[in-house]
Amino acid sequence: MGLFSLTQEIAIDLGTANTIIIHNDKIVVDQPSVVALDRRTDKLIAVGERARQMQGKVHEDIRTVRPLRDGVIADFYAAELMIRGMIKMLQTQKTFFTPSLKMVVCIPSGSTEVEIRAVRDSSEHAGGREVYMIYEPMAAAIGIGLDVEAPEGNMVVDIGGGTTEIAVISLGGIVTNKSIRIAGDDLTDDIVEYMGRQHNMKVGERTAEMIKMNVGAALTSLEDAPEDFVVRGPNRMTALPMEVPISYQEIAHALDKTISKIETAVLSALEQTPPELYADIVRNGIYLAGGGALLKGLDKRLANKMNIPFHIADDPLHAVARGTGVALKNVNRFSFLLR
Repeated sequence: MGLFSLTQEIAIDLGTANTIIIHNDKIVVDQPSVVALDRRTDKLIAVGERARQMQGKVHEDIRTVRPLRDGVIADFYAAELMIRGMIKMLQTQKTFFTPSLKMVVCIPSGSTEVEIRAVRDSSEHAGGREVYMIYEPMAAAIGIGLDVEAPEGNMVVDIGGGTTEIAVISLGGIVTNKSIRIAGDDLTDDIVEYMGRQHNMKVGERTAEMIKMNVGAALTSLEDAPEDFVVRGPNRMTALPMEVPISYQEIAHALDKTISKIETAVLSALEQTPPELYADIVRNGIYLAGGGALLKGLDKRLANKMNIPFHIADDPLHAVARGTGVALKNVNRFSFLLR
């Protein structure tokens, strides 16, 4: 009946760094949240990975845009084009008419009314007939496999590209939450700044991202230490080429201040937690999700600081998306979805 399916159900994790779309329990689109537009006509040139490859390498007729900043839509027009372009990747088979879309989109837990409205409008303009929304930490908890409707406290720390979401969840609701706009992008900026200050070297956002993935660390002493990462780029003063090996200890120092801010936010969320739930959290541990959870040694650093065990989700990058996918199947059962 593929020809006459009237509604297509999709779950979208609209992230600052990556956008993931789930359809029929499978991840069908997993692309960077970047679009490339023609400067003169504002027409879409590329979306996702193809647009990311253009980042920092374009001429004056093309501009690359990241439609989301700090977890919220910063460029409404580009966001709509991006959602539409990514949904197109999914609709490969030709049908006589475009199916109407039923979608669940996840949003930061600290979103204001205006920001929620922006996500809803963008989704509707991109073809969504029924649009539901779910808060990110709730989606992350479901994706990790926690029973969110049970009468016990679970704490989730979701470190994404634009926001870090910290929430205590019990009985299908968020009891305390803290959403700070300090996350993966800030760590990347720290590395750009550090390379300029310490090594007198100019690096772009993409190179900084590579450094973070290869030798990003939260502790200065790791058991299985990664090898030094060689960075090539121009000297800031002379513009001559340089080659610098970067160790994880250096990066741990560079990221220290930003990670401390995340620690403070986790502590402040714990402070606001009711004592009964606090006891559950100490017993169950705290769950880390999002791309930031992959930072080497982060779980250990946080556990040492709080005296509470930290567990990294099995697939931290896709935890939120998977949870959104589960929510899509239980739209009528989950009362915490926003219409």
